[in-house]
Amino acid sequence: MVEDGILFLNEVDSTNAYMRLLLDGAEETVQEGLMVCAEYQSQGRGQMDNRWESAKGENLLFSLLLYPTFVAPSDMFLISQAVSLGVKDMLNGYCGLSEVSIKWPNDIYWRDKKIAGILVENFISGHTIESSIVGIGININQKEFVSDAPNPVSVSQITGKDFNVDECAVVVRKAILDRYIYLLNAKLDQLRSDYFSALYRRDGYFPYRDAAGEFSARIEEIFPQGTLVLSDTEGRRREYSFKEVEFVI
Repeated sequence: MVEDGILFLNEVDSTNAYMRLLLDGAEETVQEGLMVCAEYQSQGRGQMDNRWESAKGENLLFSLLLYPTFVAPSDMFLISQAVSLGVKDMLNGYCGLSEVSIKWPNDIYWRDKKIAGILVENFISGHTIESSIVGIGININQKEFVSDAPNPVSVSQITGKDFNVDECAVVVRKAILDRYIYLLNAKLDQLRSDYFSALYRRDGYFPYRDAAGEFSARIEEIFPQGTLVLSDTEGRRREYSFKEVEFVI
């Protein structure tokens, strides 16, 4: 049953996979903004097929459907920026968290710990992004993490309070769609500026690691297509696509 644009499920293998099946099997166009939430995902995925740990019923696990046909495939990183800012807005506002940042490209951090992960799957036909399925996991009420993930944290661990996960779903859906409106209204400079201001380790020099080894650098800029530009302590600019550089934490 869909309530306020949200389909609540007990368990699925993956909300992204479930959403894809909905799209493939639908006789009519599935409404943009539909959110599929699950209490548990048996095969929840993060970036590069990493697994996402989540105790049943304790966290927010969902996929959101968008039709960003007005965004050129070369600009698809704008979708990731809008979504990550929406999640940050929800954690700042509804959950009352400060010190929330976006670790490039779209992990959500509280201080040096990961509180949310985002996986954006864009489906492109020709020169058009026909649809985007945005899969997100936000650690809400989980108190203990047992996987080998290096630095998870939940809202409850930070605040000492439990939150209603279904209410969180309603709030974060609105927050993401509010940021999506920036794209609809072509407020791209504002979106990019807000994203850059929200970046994890935005100010100062910090350790990174690439194929050649570890080095210290600061964030110089983010190119429109999502490339991370670092400036190391010797003044050299280093450009990286996703997974080409690692934050040493």
